[in-house]
Amino acid sequence: MKTRINRKSKKNCRKKKSTIQEKQSRRIKRQEFEGRQLALQILLTLRRHFPTLLDDLSCLKDYRKSPKYDVKELLMACISMFLFKRSSRNAMNNSSRKGLFQKNYQKIFGVNLPHMDTVDVFLETLAAEDLEQIKQRMIQCLIEKKALQKFKISGHYVVAVDGTVIGAYDYEPYPECPFKESKTGKKTWLVPVLEAKIVCSNGLSLSIATEWISNTGNYEKQDCEQKAFTRLAEKLKQSCPRLPICIAADGLYPNQTTFEICRNNNWNYIITLKDGNLKTVWEDINFELLIAKDKPLEEIIKYSATEKIIHYYRFINGLTYHGFVLNWIECVERVIKKDKEEKCRFVHITNMKIDKNNVASLSYHGRLRWNIENEGFNSQKNQGYNLEHKYARSNFNARKNYYQCLQIAHMINQLAVKVKSFNLLIDAKDTLLSLWECLLSFMMVGFVHQPVLDRLYQSNCQMRY
Repeated sequence: MKTRINRKSKKNCRKKKSTIQEKQSRRIKRQEFEGRQLALQILLTLRRHFPTLLDDLSCLKDYRKSPKYDVKELLMACISMFLFKRSSRNAMNNSSRKGLFQKNYQKIFGVNLPHMDTVDVFLETLAAEDLEQIKQRMIQCLIEKKALQKFKISGHYVVAVDGTVIGAYDYEPYPECPFKESKTGKKTWLVPVLEAKIVCSNGLSLSIATEWISNTGNYEKQDCEQKAFTRLAEKLKQSCPRLPICIAADGLYPNQTTFEICRNNNWNYIITLKDGNLKTVWEDINFELLIAKDKPLEEIIKYSATEKIIHYYRFINGLTYHGFVLNWIECVERVIKKDKEEKCRFVHITNMKIDKNNVASLSYHGRLRWNIENEGFNSQKNQGYNLEHKYARSNFNARKNYYQCLQIAHMINQLAVKVKSFNLLIDAKDTLLSLWECLLSFMMVGFVHQPVLDRLYQSNCQMRY
């Protein structure tokens, strides 16, 4: 009896081992599949949307005397550092030395991969405006191909404007660097930047223009976000003179300067209006609400057994402020759960006329401003791009170029993972972090077959978002 029991237990152990091995092999194959698909999806995005990117990069001025690598190879290496989310030059160098990474890189992008120190030397001399023009051409390609057409409001692209700080130092890293001083007299030097991004309802946040906040020349007051917005608007109008734009901004922007800029450039706007801002406007609003007899419009957003979300809208047209006609929207959101109820209030002003048919859409697109903070700055700081890393500690020009390369890479990655067909192939439980881990492991261990690339080049499929 004992021998029979031992035999059965041995068989059961063998079966368990085999099932565990099968599960592991399936998991490895699945990871390899996801890494390969993501690599091919990035390549497909480049081929479909930006087929001339390498040619545009190679046309930039090269100030080196005896170059070993072409300009497009150096800049593509910097962009790829952010495409693969390597977070530092050292990490990119370490990855490039492992396994088949360089061979797969050459097959996918068609260029050699230089050392990142060589890239850093080149970025110190390259004019930052040149890379920004490349980024703007990429946006123009998307607009010409109508890739973002479905996300417009009243025929206008929603452009969110916001500032962020991408670095802080306890010493002055470069001349004209802004600083803040504490009560104790300690100075902290900052690297602030003002961004304009096209934001879409599917989560896309694509950089279209950048303005650096710095103290130039003899100044009495330091540069700030408000002053930078005037320069950003000029840059945006020069690069996209006929682009229909709707500015989405936070509570810092409801002022005469912003209204004047939007009127001169024929732009629409939806701007957050905080309590206390524009006091005369709030007095008119409160008076209009007192005499108004109409009930708030009600819209049920979600209704289930566990949760109910209701939006209540109020709006007023024809408010005046120093010669500008403003329209006011208020959205109160009620989230009703089993045990508790939560309320949120969103208030915006706009120059677009409001009615019962478009009030919900206008309020929603005003709240899309959050995309520049969440899918924009937060993703770039905390999801592998490492925006706050000091890629160039003392050369401000190189820092600008690293920033532009990051914006280009982030644009490509967003367009790659937001495609509907790609999301159908990926497991719903996978996170972006796990996908990029699969991508890196595939680049080091996997193999890119040339027939697969040939079929990809010859395929003619639409990329729907």
